[in-house]
Amino acid sequence: MRLTAFLCACCVAAAAMAEKTALDAATQMAKQPPKLTLEATAPQVLAACRDMLPKRPVRLSGALILRNRKGIVQKECDYRFVMRRSQEQTLLTIRLFERHTTNEIASVTVSRRGEAKPSVVLTANGKTQEVASPLDCVMDTDVTWLDLTFDFLWWTDAVYETEREGETVHGQKCMVILVRPPEKIAGLEAVRLWADKKTGCLMQAEQLGEGMKPLRRLWGTRVKKFDERWMVSVLEVETLGSRHRTKITVESLEDIP
Repeated sequence: MRLTAFLCACCVAAAAMAEKTALDAATQMAKQPPKLTLEATAPQVLAACRDMLPKRPVRLSGALILRNRKGIVQKECDYRFVMRRSQEQTLLTIRLFERHTTNEIASVTVSRRGEAKPSVVLTANGKTQEVASPLDCVMDTDVTWLDLTFDFLWWTDAVYETEREGETVHGQKCMVILVRPPEKIAGLEAVRLWADKKTGCLMQAEQLGEGMKPLRRLWGTRVKKFDERWMVSVLEVETLGSRHRTKITVESLEDIP
């Protein structure tokens, strides 16, 4: 009985800490100066969401950590991510390593011009192949290539979900918009985005499958200041109904030429 009570207490404490961290993240976002007005269009909200991403070429590093519903780590790896992107062109390179080592597991190149479907090329075990879908998962985690690239923030077909007006995420009132891919992606109808009503900061994203059924959810739980730039430093990605989720951490971020 004492062990059960102790475990329950630990679960309550962990839940409270997670909630506090999420609220702290929302508070930091709310301190940013307002970027949106009540007359903002859905594409303008989407543009504000894009502003959360670095505009200059950057190098990020961190980890992908897959955990079951009890918090037990099932798989983890480190990543190094170079991002060069604009409205006209995207070039991303991602290298995955065994956790806390320099042993490279795989490398990935993502390239896209304009609104065209991105090309994702994966090299692993001495073999190079094109990834069939941006919905393919990274290293059997919950994270897809679409999650890593945030390509949905560049899709131009964006509309408000007016019936969800005023929904909150971590206590922040949000505008909710739907964005659809410029080219059909098998298994994906749209992505639903929750953006902070004042700042336009992306609070949560949900990938929607056939019949607009939610498949996967992504949200930020912590923000951090890298030099003079505030950015989400911890993301959670959950495949709904899977009984596990994956944490993406951003441990360092630096501008590059």
